[in-house]
Amino acid sequence: ALRAAPIGAAWRPAPAAAPLAGCHRSPPPFTGGWVGASADRGHRLRDLGKSGRLPPPTVTRRTGVLVVGAGVAGLACARALVAAGVDDVQLLELEDQAGGNSRSHRLAGLRCPLGAHYLPVPADSDRDLLALLESFDLCRHQHGQWVFDERHLCHSPQERLFFRGHWHEGLLPVPDDDPGALAAYRRFSDRVTEARREAGFALPTATVPWTPAHAALDAVTMRAWLDAQDLHHPLLRAYLDYCCRDDYGAGLGQVSAWAGLNYFASRHGFHAPGDEAVDRDAVLTWPEGNGWLTARMAAPLQSRLNTGRIALRVDAGRDQVTVDSFDVRSGTVERWTAGRVVLATPLFVSARLLAAPPPALVDAVSRQRHAPWLVANLFVDDALDDPPGAAPAWDNVIHGSPLLGYVDAMHQDTRPHGGPTVLTAYWALGGDDAAT
Repeated sequence: ALRAAPIGAAWRPAPAAAPLAGCHRSPPPFTGGWVGASADRGHRLRDLGKSGRLPPPTVTRRTGVLVVGAGVAGLACARALVAAGVDDVQLLELEDQAGGNSRSHRLAGLRCPLGAHYLPVPADSDRDLLALLESFDLCRHQHGQWVFDERHLCHSPQERLFFRGHWHEGLLPVPDDDPGALAAYRRFSDRVTEARREAGFALPTATVPWTPAHAALDAVTMRAWLDAQDLHHPLLRAYLDYCCRDDYGAGLGQVSAWAGLNYFASRHGFHAPGDEAVDRDAVLTWPEGNGWLTARMAAPLQSRLNTGRIALRVDAGRDQVTVDSFDVRSGTVERWTAGRVVLATPLFVSARLLAAPPPALVDAVSRQRHAPWLVANLFVDDALDDPPGAAPAWDNVIHGSPLLGYVDAMHQDTRPHGGPTVLTAYWALGGDDAAT
């Protein structure tokens, strides 16, 4: 669940300007601002491009392998190279903090995420990810199975839904006056099971060969596939639309059926209420979200990490690759030469960086659409008290809302009493069709 292109904001209520009068309480003003990705750096890059000619480099640096981008992919690549004995490795990172879409922040002293906030417990076949988590003491192989540190597994209650004026445990409501809801959930569960058996799904996706069955699913939207399966119940549709927006940033009308099914089929399937497997939704999470992971991935690479560098151009020569980057702190251009360069950047960024991008890359980028999330962190100075219904949970979703809901950053904290926390709200901006 690593989200693409999050836009971050952090806010906190300001102190009241005057004492409360009578029995009426006015909402406090809010202070805060935009954090995370730096728009100024993007604008600077745009302005440099408008000039038509980049400033000449003032310094030249040499390395064996240069990794452009220190998000999860770039950090994992650099770690793997170093572990394999390739010691001459350097990374360039646009921002001042590594981690990409999994960076973290502090608001009023409390940790909170700026992007991805959880990691599904990997399957036994995902050996590379399990080895990484084991190196962080998150799991161990014991008596033939993987055991995870319970302090980092999502605490109960995990999810709740605000539906018809009340909070309900879980995200699949089964109203007494709507007996068709449960039947619809079970029919969809059967379809997911069939897709797992006939086509095959797994994480990482590269472990499953791409087949004509996958291509057929990828050629239609999730909404069209549901129509073909005669799955029209509004509560099922609302939940699946939420899932698509949660993982992919866009609704049923834009996400492909392959992606919509992969959400469930690559993990523990889909289970109707009352039919759940005990560990079906086991996830690892932290107050700062997946920033917990990327901080540990980056820690041994600090001497190789060059932050505040805007990559400008990548030119592949016969014997070496040349990369020009803008050093934000010094305001100068530096030139890197390397035997190999890894572009751990989104494809549309890679296509712009390469002096001569391959036609296949240009074609792939022309077919892509992107769906960002808005991530907002709000500091609250007291414990949540929001009856009626189920108690506060880690993930709190409002039925029918354009927002994805909010996560309570302190839900994972082991303090014995309630208190101040940060609520992290997510809004998928991809819309439900190409126009939105």
